[in-house]
Formats: sequence, structure tokens, C-alpha cells
Amino acid sequence: MSLFKKLFKTSKPKVSEEHLNENKNLPLDQIFVKNFIKNKGKFLYCTSLEDVIINLTNIIGENSWETIICNDNDLLKLIKPMNLKVENSFSQNAPIFLGCEHLIAENGSILFSSNQIKEHKICDLSENFIVYATTSQLVKSKGESLTGIKTRYQGNIPSNISAIKSFDLNSNDDTFMSYGNTNTKNLYLLLFEDL
Repeated sequence: MSLFKKLFKTSKPKVSEEHLNENKNLPLDQIFVKNFIKNKGKFLYCTSLEDVIINLTNIIGENSWETIICNDNDLLKLIKPMNLKVENSFSQNAPIFLGCEHLIAENGSILFSSNQIKEHKICDLSENFIVYATTSQLVKSKGESLTGIKTRYQGNIPSNISAIKSFDLNSNDDTFMSYGNTNTKNLYLLLFEDL
């Protein structure tokens, strides 16, 4: 036993073997959804582009948003038929509709890079996010997501890699590592089945 353990007599909390194996038996998408919802994220599963458009329309209507920020040409096609003012520069005044790099199952977080958020810090952007992602973007861990980015963008790795893992604006996370720099967002995830 080390000197520090003897002095402070710290012990790890006991976690049951059942709890550790609980997620091992679930498919990756179920692990992600379970953790995402536990973090207070709003999840909408879509099997067709029509589902995506219907859910997007419902989200915008539910929140009475008249303006949306979107700078992704593919996503602009989804909101074009809606009666919305679309801005392409980021601000805190309107919700943001964007894609992501990966969905990380181990903690239910969503990973972004400069390809989506440019040079902006997540904490400086609007508190309302609508994220479009596909099931092929699911990865098990943060390490797998970073490896995926490195593989996908060989030689031209994007900068500003950040994640959102808390989706409850009323939460108060004052831990040492996050003090004063919260990435908490009111986030809707439109998950499109592409596998």
C-alpha cells in the first residue's frame, strides 16, 4: 500500500459487477441514448428525411423560433421549405442548426470541431442547439472519436475540437475542470438511421 493511501485511507467506492456489465451487453446506439437522456438531452430518432423535416418543424414551432443559424449547405436544404429567417454567422440570439463529428456512447456527449463551429468556443454560442447526426457517427469512446477524426481528415485535422455533454441549462457544474467555462446547452438531437 502506498504512503498516501495509508495516510489518507482513501478507498474506491464499491461498484457492483452487475452495474459495470450493464452497458457491455447493450448495442452502442442504446448506450449512447441512455447516457444522452441521463444528461437531459432531447432525442428524436428519424428513419427518413421526412422524419427529420417533421421533427425539425415541430422543434422550431414548439419554441416559437423565427430565425435559425445554419452555415451547412446540406442542412440548409432541410430548412429551406420552412418559413424561417436563416443567418449564416454565429451569434447568441438564435438557435443553431448544425452537424457534428461524433456521438460518444460512453458518456452521451456530442463532439464538434472547427468544421461545425468554426473558431467559436461552444460556451460563447447560443444556448439552443439542434444537431443533425447519423447512426454511423456513433463511437464507443472519446479515444475512438479522436482516432476517427484523425483518420477521416488525414493531414488536415480540424481544430477547435470540443464536446457538449450536459444538456440541462439549470444544472450547476462548478467542478474544478469546468469552472467558468460551461458547455451546457439546450440541445435537440435529430438522429438519422443510415446503417
